[in-house]
Amino acid sequence: MGRQSLWGTILLLGLLALVGLGMWKTGGRNAPPQVLMPRRIEGVMGTDATLAVVLHPNDRLLGADALQEAEQSLRDAEAELSTWIHRSELGRLNRAKATVEVPLSAHARQLLQTARRAHRETGGVFDITCRPVIELWRTAGQRKQLPTDDQIAAAQNESNWGTFELTDRGAKKRKPTARVDLGGIAKGYAIDQALGVLSRSGIAGGLVNIGGDLACFGHPPAGEAWEVDVQHPFRDGPFGTLQIAGGAVCTSGNYRRFTEIDGRRYSHIIDPRTGRPAEQTASVTVLADSALTADIWATALSILGTDGFGRLPAGVEAMVIEGDRDDYRVHATGVFWQQLQRNSR
Repeated sequence: MGRQSLWGTILLLGLLALVGLGMWKTGGRNAPPQVLMPRRIEGVMGTDATLAVVLHPNDRLLGADALQEAEQSLRDAEAELSTWIHRSELGRLNRAKATVEVPLSAHARQLLQTARRAHRETGGVFDITCRPVIELWRTAGQRKQLPTDDQIAAAQNESNWGTFELTDRGAKKRKPTARVDLGGIAKGYAIDQALGVLSRSGIAGGLVNIGGDLACFGHPPAGEAWEVDVQHPFRDGPFGTLQIAGGAVCTSGNYRRFTEIDGRRYSHIIDPRTGRPAEQTASVTVLADSALTADIWATALSILGTDGFGRLPAGVEAMVIEGDRDDYRVHATGVFWQQLQRNSR
């Protein structure tokens, strides 16, 4: 259930550029007496991040302290939740033997509970327990050899929600092979934690962008809304621009990350029901109150396509682009269309 989020680029007077699948910027003629203070962070959660605060010019010290605290919250979330860090809590869970209870922090327990609930709400397509299948396809891509049906079935049997038990103190595995992969949820969680730090600091507005997935609050220095450009999946440049006054935007797509085997491209996004790469969509962009929620549904809709619109919780809006460069179709929920200004090209 791999993920690739939208490309993000912050444009403010030419100060800063972000690599990602969209971009945010500000505009307006009568700017209030506020400035944007950005901070670029390298090497967090396998990518780069940008934090930014909106504040009065006299509050730069307050802004610097808020940015430092928010960056530390990102580092703490990665250390606690990353399954790729050997000493992290969930890294220990993945290596644990069967029936051994692994103590977890309140944050980690809450995240696992949220993931299990999302598994039910998405009809089983959002599944953090399918890591063996993800690893199988990653190896297949390296070897340029498709896995067999038997190998896929064996990987599916190694780990699923039936092989985990969540306890009051942590989690237990019913099989030693059971493993989790938080690629579709940890980034959104970390964004929300960092944005919470900024919002509690007393600044006027802020934004957190990790690898293109982002969340914001307040207003930019000029204008009433943040502008988020959504990358076109089949050509250079944005498909359109979203106007948001707060909340989160996450995108998942199969057009930049894929595996090619025997001349055919396979998405990095795995459908846990079949154990095979998803082929339903080219790009999904989700608007939600929190990055955690947007992260989950960007992954889920990459598998479900427009069939998943009926499952969306209240307050979650989405756009799905299906097809290929020569013949693609765009579908979106009503509020998403209202907030999107399409590129005229």
